[in-house]
Amino acid sequence: MSGAHVIGIDVGTGSARAGVFDLAGHLLGTAKQEISLHHAEGHRVEQSSAEIWKAVCGATRGAVAEAGIDPNSVAGIGFDATCSLVVSGPGGTPLPVSPGGDPARDIIVWMDHRALDQAARINACAHDVLRYVGGVISPEMQAPKLLWLKERNPESYARAVQFFDLTDFLTWRATGSLARSICTVTCKWTYVQKDGGWNAGFFRDIGLGDLAEDGFARIGTEIVGAGTALGAGLNAEAAADMGLPVGTCVAAGLIDAHAGGLGTVGAPGAAPEERMAYVFGTSSCTMTTTSDPVFVPGVWGPYFSAMVPGMWLNEGGQSAAGAAIAHLLRHHPASAEAAAAARADGLSLPDWLARRATAGGDPPAVILHRTARLHVVPEFLGNRAPFADPMTRAVIAGLGMEDSIDSLVDLYLAGLLGLAYGLRQIIEAQTSSGAAINSIIISGGAGRSDLVRQALADATGVAVEAPETEEPVLLGSAILGAMAAGLFPDAVAAMSEMSRCRDRYIPDFESAGWHDRRYAIHNALHALARDAAGYTHGDPSGGLV
Repeated sequence: MSGAHVIGIDVGTGSARAGVFDLAGHLLGTAKQEISLHHAEGHRVEQSSAEIWKAVCGATRGAVAEAGIDPNSVAGIGFDATCSLVVSGPGGTPLPVSPGGDPARDIIVWMDHRALDQAARINACAHDVLRYVGGVISPEMQAPKLLWLKERNPESYARAVQFFDLTDFLTWRATGSLARSICTVTCKWTYVQKDGGWNAGFFRDIGLGDLAEDGFARIGTEIVGAGTALGAGLNAEAAADMGLPVGTCVAAGLIDAHAGGLGTVGAPGAAPEERMAYVFGTSSCTMTTTSDPVFVPGVWGPYFSAMVPGMWLNEGGQSAAGAAIAHLLRHHPASAEAAAAARADGLSLPDWLARRATAGGDPPAVILHRTARLHVVPEFLGNRAPFADPMTRAVIAGLGMEDSIDSLVDLYLAGLLGLAYGLRQIIEAQTSSGAAINSIIISGGAGRSDLVRQALADATGVAVEAPETEEPVLLGSAILGAMAAGLFPDAVAAMSEMSRCRDRYIPDFESAGWHDRRYAIHNALHALARDAAGYTHGDPSGGLV
């Protein structure tokens, strides 16, 4: 379709963004709208689907206006979102996810850890389906959250007509289609297509047998591949909200990190299975594709067709990445002063610190050596992979009495290396199980600086590639829109035509020994942290009470 455009819409933890692309993958216009995040006791984090939909529509209108295109030229749109749980009543009425809570807050956010006990009980069942989530289900997944809702907020659970992953809620809101993306239900809901889909025995064993009894109508009976055109396209109400024509093609979506993977791993130069997609944002997510299923203890998956159609996916990452760095820096005496300077320069604090670290012109290897004996295991929200231990907590070792901005830079660098060594743990676990990679392709707002990219390459010993586009997550969703509109024969062709790599960061092998020594210390501290959290004894109190 000559002159056609596609739109990618991304709902992250704190904002909704939209981007308009041409069919060569060039970004023509973007817009962003903030969304609220509500924290409550008991590790609860909630959002409003109505607010998110409003932000999505505003961002879409803004992106089209900035691109200066005719809305009638938009051939298709794709959605991605965080893997948050939306609880909808009759007619899409929002239902409160906490007992007596605000009815508008109908979303349990991905990072919410209210269901720690439920996750532990599900894991104790040791059902075979858990093989496909690394052997251990996470409280970030939907089965523990649904069980919490049933036990702790039975009124909302009973009134709910649909339980959606946020991506699937958005496509339903846009089209009226109740179809679920294979990405969401496979990665977060224990749907295993190769074993027949939903496993009724699993749901009965964990206390959610009612979902099986009604034929899984509340969690999805129509499961489709990402990029599948849904219904008759945009319905009249959604089209009016978004400023697009009725009937515009809408694709079945992806989880946000997986959209970043789709927008990067298929770029010319290497096969998708040779690359690990590393999405570095509030959290981090690693995605590795394989031709055959690979079971990696502590790493989610293998998931069939969850990102690249027809291929298997292993998914790891860190529950807090950019958020971990931000939290780490807030504890330093110079944080407020440096944050004010960063705001004055129009930068985030981590970006400002990275710029300050590189201001003297030293190469990254020299800059990273500034960390000296300072070590950080930045797992403030537990370990997502490869230990699958939500009870692990952060460790800072070697902290002195320094209170200068330069010492804040050192703390930032040590935190960055801590994340890099966590990534190295995942790579090594996957390699030992048969899912080796040749390079890491990075996306996400926290990974845009040259210093961050080189640090990751040096600390892991694996080359890091950077995409040409500044918005690979939006591009991944736009690729879905192009697939739904039939503009490419398949996902591989769309990825090859619309995505490209720009830069490659080769590890500094002269500093490999230094990183090996730090990595050994990191692993020792990490083991102590897991032991202190009761990991080795199965006791969340650490055996102290």
